[in-house]
Amino acid sequence: MSLNNDLLMRHPRHPRMKVLLLLLLGATTASATAPTPAVGRSAGVEWRLPVATTHAVQTHAQEEAGKLAGRPLPQPELLQPTLDATLPLFKPLHSARLGGSISMASSDTLPGLVHAWIRAFHKIYPHVHVTFGPPYEGSHGAIELEKGAIDMAFVSRELKPTDLVAFRASHGYLPLSVPVSGGSYRQFGFLDAVGFFVNQQNPLDHLTLAQLDAVLSRSRLRGNPKATTWGDLGATGAWASRPIHVYAIKPWNGFEEFVRQRVLNAGAQRGHWRTDLHFDPTVFPIARRVAADPDGIGYAGLAFVDAPVKMLSIGSAGDAVAPTYANVASARYPLSRLVYVNVNQKPGAFVSPAMQEFLRFVLSRQGQQIVLDQGVFLPLRGFQATAARATVNLPAPATAP
Repeated sequence: MSLNNDLLMRHPRHPRMKVLLLLLLGATTASATAPTPAVGRSAGVEWRLPVATTHAVQTHAQEEAGKLAGRPLPQPELLQPTLDATLPLFKPLHSARLGGSISMASSDTLPGLVHAWIRAFHKIYPHVHVTFGPPYEGSHGAIELEKGAIDMAFVSRELKPTDLVAFRASHGYLPLSVPVSGGSYRQFGFLDAVGFFVNQQNPLDHLTLAQLDAVLSRSRLRGNPKATTWGDLGATGAWASRPIHVYAIKPWNGFEEFVRQRVLNAGAQRGHWRTDLHFDPTVFPIARRVAADPDGIGYAGLAFVDAPVKMLSIGSAGDAVAPTYANVASARYPLSRLVYVNVNQKPGAFVSPAMQEFLRFVLSRQGQQIVLDQGVFLPLRGFQATAARATVNLPAPATAP
């Protein structure tokens, strides 16, 4: 066994966590059950992954406390990646006398990370005044950005369609969403990667994004015909005629919006869910429903896979990627998530010099080292940081040694 060449893992930070590292690393299917024969797959190794803890819905008191101080940080993952060597070093473009002001807001999962970025940035540019404080809540930040009350809204999810409609109505264009960090692997409440899974009896072990779109969408923007039986997805024998039972999350929901954007949407077109799916109001019961239904398929954040199901590898034809730690941390897995900062940047325009420097710092090797030091979210890979800088028209970085 070997890790991805571009991802070297540190030793566990918490030796008392006696979990085999092999549980989180692999190249094919990650399963919560004994190996199951695959259909249409080349020979490979199937890894077992323990089911996640069943979590309780956040209480109103916890929500209110989070708005004031942020959510309590979870224990760091057992494994942590090293930084991508292609991330650029931050080299200031201005003297330390650069002035200006930046006002910020964030969701309740991000105050610790944003405060750490601000402290490090202040050492470089002590005359840039940064305002950042409660309430920490994603929708609040989006509303304040639309009103012009803040410059940056850090949100640990994609913006709601209603946020985008309101912003466009006020400004005539959409806010710019810039990735600033990866999500987590399977930290409860902290932007865990999303996985699709089937019942442990199901013979399939991988699906393409187009196949998933054919199962979930009435728009089918990826071009495949509607899939209603497991035979439509490649199963043979007795499985070919069995119906597909889909367990999904009722719109709007952060997980639902993410899956819609990554699977159902195509280009600028927004995909629409089939109306005959089984929709739950939250993600919490999905894994248990699929575990109890041999014909079931569902999706959830990896922190919510709390029943013995088979995790599917996802990708394009011939390139299915399993939701292992290595694949999520290296951003190879297509349903890995991102933390965004949203800014009001008119198309063709530039943000202020102070904001440019702050964003350059966050997207640098030093900025992503802060992500790694916190140990909750995953740092961006070099190619992700490059794309993020291009999104916001930032000056070219210094070349990494």
